[in-house]
Amino acid sequence: MRHFGTLSRRHFDVLHAIVGSYIESGEPVASRTIALKHPLSAASIRNMMADLAEHGYLSQPHTSAGRVPTDLAFQHYATTLAGSRIVRAESERLQIELERAATVEGRVERGSQLLTEMTRGFGITAAIPAANQTLDRVELLPLPERRVLMVVVTRDGLVRNRVVQVDAALSKDDLESIRNYVNYNFGGWALHSIHRELKRRFELESAAYDAILKRVGLLYSMGLLDLGWTPEVHCEGAGNLIGLDLHLTRERMRELFRALEEKKRILHLLERFLEQPTGQLQIQVGLSDYHPSMSELALIGMRIDLPNGLAANVAVLGPMRMNYQRAVSAVMHVGEAFRAAGLC
Repeated sequence: MRHFGTLSRRHFDVLHAIVGSYIESGEPVASRTIALKHPLSAASIRNMMADLAEHGYLSQPHTSAGRVPTDLAFQHYATTLAGSRIVRAESERLQIELERAATVEGRVERGSQLLTEMTRGFGITAAIPAANQTLDRVELLPLPERRVLMVVVTRDGLVRNRVVQVDAALSKDDLESIRNYVNYNFGGWALHSIHRELKRRFELESAAYDAILKRVGLLYSMGLLDLGWTPEVHCEGAGNLIGLDLHLTRERMRELFRALEEKKRILHLLERFLEQPTGQLQIQVGLSDYHPSMSELALIGMRIDLPNGLAANVAVLGPMRMNYQRAVSAVMHVGEAFRAAGLC
C-alpha cells in the first residue's frame, strides 16, 4: 500500500467529484463521468480512482461497475465544508425566529423545526443544563389554601418555579425570614455545597431550637433547592427518512424509528459524537457503532456553550447521500442563532 502522502490535491478533487455524482445519482460512478467535468483523461482518472480505492476512499461493488464512495470518502468530503462562512443576514433571521419563543422549551422546539425545514433531514436540538449551578436568590410567595410558590434563580439566569402545599400555614413574615436566611447565607454558593451545608446544620443539636432553620428545613424537605432541571430535547423530521434507500429490512427500519423516538438515545448520540470543543463543527458518517440501523446515516452537529449556564446541541441526522453543503450551512447558522439568542 502506498503512503497516504502520495495522494495529491488532484486526487481529492476527483474524489469530491465522485462523491457529488454519487449523491446525485445513487449509482456507481465511472471514470468517464468524472472526465466530462475535469480536464483529465479517463485513463488518468482511472489511475487516481485506483489510488483512492487503495487508500480506502472508494469501493467497487462489481468488476465492471464504477466506484462507490466509502464512509471515509463521505467524511472527507463533508469535513471540507466545515470552513463555510456564516451569512450574517441568515443568522439574524434565524435568531429572530428563535426569539419569538419565550421559553427554553419553545426555542429548542423551534430550532429543530428550522433545521428540518432547511435540510429536509432529521433536525435535533437540545438544551443541556450545566452540571453545577450557583444560587443567586430564592423568592417565596404565599398562595391561598396553605400553598407556597418557591422560586429559585441561579447566577446564570435560569429560573425554576414550584408550588407546594404545607400542613401549617406560613405567614408572609415566615416566608420572608426563610428567604432572607437562604439568600444571606448561601447566595453565590454552588448548589451542591448548599445541600451539604444545610444537611450539616439540620443535624446539629442546636437546630432543634432554631425556629428559622426549622422553617427552612420544612421547605427544603419539599424540594426548595431540588431544581430538577433535565436536558430538553426536541427532534423533528423522522418522516423525512422514510423512502430513503437505506438498504434496511422492515424490522431494521422499525428499530431505527424506535431509536429516534427515545430522547435518552438521542442525547447519548449527541454526547458521543459531539465531544469536541464547543463551537466546532463535528461530522460523523456511518453510525453503525452506535446502532446497527444507522450504518448508512450521517450526523452533522455542534455544541455551543451559552452564558446562561446551558449548552445548546444542534445537529442534523440524514442519509450518507444527503446534501452536505446545505446541512453544514444549516447547523452553523442555527448554532450561531442560538449563541446570539440564548435559551432563556
